Amino acid sequence: MAPPLLLLLLLGLLPGLLPRAAGRGPLRAFVVAHSHMDVGWVYTVQESMHAYAANVYTSVVEELMKGKQRKFIAVEQEFFRLWWDAVGTDRYKQQVHQLLQEGRLEFVIGGQVMHDEAVTLIDDQILQLTEGHGFLYETFGIRPQFSWHVDPFGASATTPTLFALAGFNAHLISRIDYDLKADMQKNKKLQFVWQGSPSLSERQEIFTHVMDQYSYCTPSQIPFSNRSGFYWNGIAAFPDPPKDGVYPNMSLPVTDTNIHLYAQTMVANIKERAAWFRTSDVLWPWGCDKQFFNASVQYSNMDLLLDYINQHSDEFGVTVQYATVGDYFQAVYSRNLTWEIRDSQDFLPYSTEPFQAWTGFYTSRSTLKGIARRASSLLYAGESFFTQYVLKHPASSICKCRALKQLQSLRWAVSEVQHHDGITGTESPKVKDMYVNNLMYGMFNVKKLMASIIFDMNNAKKNGEVYSSIYSEDSGIPGATDVDQYVVVYNPLAWNITTFVTVSVSHSAMSVYDELGRSVPAQVQRSAESHSTYDLHILVAVSGLSYRKYNVKPWNGKQSGFIGRPVKYKRKDITRADQQSRQLLPVVNNCYQVLFDQNTNLMHSITERETNQTVQVTQEFLEYHVNGDVMKGPISDNYLFAPNASAVPVSKAVGLEVVSGNLMTEIRQYFYSNITSQDYIYAMYTRMYTVPEGYDGKLLCHRIEQEYRVGPLEVNREAVLRTSTNLNTGQLLYTDSNGYQIQKRPFKAYMNNTVARNYYPMVQTAYIEDDTTRLMLLAERAHGVSSQRNGQVEVMLHRRLWNNLQWDLNYNLTLNDSSVVHPVIWLILGTKAVTNILYRTSGLALEHRPVVMFGALSDKPKLPGQLQQNSVHGSPVTVPPNLHLQALSIPGWRYSSNHTEQVRSIRMGKQKQGDADFNRVLLRIRHLYEVGEDPVLSQPAMVNLKFLLKGLGSVMAVEERSLTGTWDVKALKQWKWKTAQYPSRGFSNSTETSDNCIVTVHPKEIRTFFVYFQGQ
Repeated sequence: MAPPLLLLLLLGLLPGLLPRAAGRGPLRAFVVAHSHMDVGWVYTVQESMHAYAANVYTSVVEELMKGKQRKFIAVEQEFFRLWWDAVGTDRYKQQVHQLLQEGRLEFVIGGQVMHDEAVTLIDDQILQLTEGHGFLYETFGIRPQFSWHVDPFGASATTPTLFALAGFNAHLISRIDYDLKADMQKNKKLQFVWQGSPSLSERQEIFTHVMDQYSYCTPSQIPFSNRSGFYWNGIAAFPDPPKDGVYPNMSLPVTDTNIHLYAQTMVANIKERAAWFRTSDVLWPWGCDKQFFNASVQYSNMDLLLDYINQHSDEFGVTVQYATVGDYFQAVYSRNLTWEIRDSQDFLPYSTEPFQAWTGFYTSRSTLKGIARRASSLLYAGESFFTQYVLKHPASSICKCRALKQLQSLRWAVSEVQHHDGITGTESPKVKDMYVNNLMYGMFNVKKLMASIIFDMNNAKKNGEVYSSIYSEDSGIPGATDVDQYVVVYNPLAWNITTFVTVSVSHSAMSVYDELGRSVPAQVQRSAESHSTYDLHILVAVSGLSYRKYNVKPWNGKQSGFIGRPVKYKRKDITRADQQSRQLLPVVNNCYQVLFDQNTNLMHSITERETNQTVQVTQEFLEYHVNGDVMKGPISDNYLFAPNASAVPVSKAVGLEVVSGNLMTEIRQYFYSNITSQDYIYAMYTRMYTVPEGYDGKLLCHRIEQEYRVGPLEVNREAVLRTSTNLNTGQLLYTDSNGYQIQKRPFKAYMNNTVARNYYPMVQTAYIEDDTTRLMLLAERAHGVSSQRNGQVEVMLHRRLWNNLQWDLNYNLTLNDSSVVHPVIWLILGTKAVTNILYRTSGLALEHRPVVMFGALSDKPKLPGQLQQNSVHGSPVTVPPNLHLQALSIPGWRYSSNHTEQVRSIRMGKQKQGDADFNRVLLRIRHLYEVGEDPVLSQPAMVNLKFLLKGLGSVMAVEERSLTGTWDVKALKQWKWKTAQYPSRGFSNSTETSDNCIVTVHPKEIRTFFVYFQGQ
């Protein structure tokens, strides 16, 4: 019973001053209207636009104008931009401007998509965010300040850092391990301040809210109806919206007879959720996948319900209001509570129940993962190539606007595929085809652009042709028999590289010469995959952001290229190998000796020659057999990995061929199901390089390149490469987080599904180590990776699955992927100190291999010493070895970098129209190392931007910007949430800027600048 008022007054406690937990009081629910719109998943973007997505924005804008209390949050910019450009009328556009000014429409995240967090690269996350933010700032002068990462399958520690750098004030996630979420919920620990980067720590921390067990959808079960609740517009219908407006599963309309029942249901849910959080502010998401395509019926029902609850708020103990995510976080922030700090540990992997480990998607659709990364790498090269060309050749013959559109087509495609049902491989086959087609179209455009720039700068004959290809096995010189062909090699990295590029040629007698007619080291050998072609491996040395031209001629008596000679060894039955009389075959270069066991034709050991340290290393392919019948137990699908038992070796016999030459040795291993099989599904090609005097061979020598050929698999097989060593690793694995930082992955034992729950994403790097030695794996696409035993690391390379789960069948999500995949992994073995120095630059060298173009160019002979580096400009661009030039591009945005000016011009309707802005160059620099990781490379690095970019022109002005370019860092004031570490709340201004173009970049910092050049 309540204490009498008199007693309270005598105690000096007025009712308003009752002692209560900070932040508690009458419950206030923030009803956040939203529609979760997948940019591809089951349906293509075009199908979604037609069936529901366009109607979301049209009807939401109409309905928000009808009620001043109504609000809505918009998330994925790809759909909004398509609506804005093709559907929105002038009246709708005017209303959007008004709603944004009134704070009733809020853009959250603001990227093109809601990116996946497990298998994406940080560069691509930043790209898609920058694309969306550039559009929003140019069009509306607004800058999103809150995230809404409600659907990615697990949460990475890179994302909070990224969003902090972009100027966000709070971050929101949902999908984390079911058992961890239950525990955090019970202990009211779903909100914390996340310091995602150990090196940046509190300088780039962000308040993070984990959604409760109901996640981002409104609870759909209502006790008084067999229809769903709170989804009055029903479920979106495909392919066409119903003509009569009647959709499946529309909730019962709110009436006088059921309004009290609706209110009770909603209030009970609000109270249940309130018990899991520290403040009396309750986030109540109203929406789900593909909602609000008929906003009229949604709001007209919810208006009645919210009014009714507020009229009876004394009875219910709750008030409710329409809100944006910003409204909710502002309310929590103003409570001024002290929050716990979470360190850089992430929330991966993610399980929804004991047998549902979402670790399969780390590998699903490996081909798509590979194309997405190749496209990203080509875009990176194309951006810097075009930027240098525009600055150096202002009066060029190439139409800059058309060129920018070519780049934009690839920016759009690479951004789109970062969606959490894109690069993850969790989409239907037709959506996978949409992503691939968009990527290929964008790549074709950028290759065409780069070829035309080469042409323009070499004044090539108009009837000449330049063919372009990314460094890959399928690149070839068309009909390279009788004419002089040029191979043009562009290095997109801002440091000097020495590497091999591979070109397919039609015969073995080839010679290669540089611009001055000097012979260039090259090796030609019969291709492993095709008997009619040869691989020409050319040793190239190219300065930062520069290109070289190599002349490839048929050999006419004077041979400059070395020939790789093949030796074929007898196929060996590995089940019967004689362990006693072991014969070892050595393959040696300056850094390693690799021994192969001739009894099995498998690798035996690797010796690092500098320290003379030998590690036993064997590699084999295995398959996990998985169940496809839901009646028989857990299944694997696009998302889930649920192995039946331990992995099974795939081959009983191994064939071996060693191709040796002066520059490289290639070990070709073919894995057969038995000793008499004709065909193989698995092969491994291992390359080791010997670099001649006069070349910097440090990186080349220190890597063992491996390419695998896997497929087509049988159905319900998951293929892994297992590398076993005698390193005493304690089953401790290290993997990268989005190519940005490293996460420690100790092996954990679970009651169920231990194998699958110990799989982690490897975006670029994984390694195992003992006290002295480390074995590193570097990848050019994402894979699942695990250490199931001491000294072991296994990488999942491919999956082919089918199951009879009705949901998967309905949406065609069964992953019957019959392709052959060719992933590449580079191995580095050595001391921790040596591998620390090598792996960052090697990982980037693998990610950004040179772009190779071919053509018959008319060429004037050069004078000795003249233009030995055909840089697009005068001098190469080179950053210190601990930095990476993460972006050099001309974004083309027309916004003013002065915020007051930008907002004024939008309010007055005077945004710049017409051509893109070619004067603003975006430069982004990243420090590659953590604090304390290396005695030298972990030091801050100083860069003089004027000197760095002198080859592009004379730098007139530099402005430091937030990560996506929309904030001037001097004006960026972010909320500082109270923690035990920082007891006072306020604003943080995190970056020190310098006015004289000299910048000091500290460990793990990513610094973004706008640079302006003289005469532009």
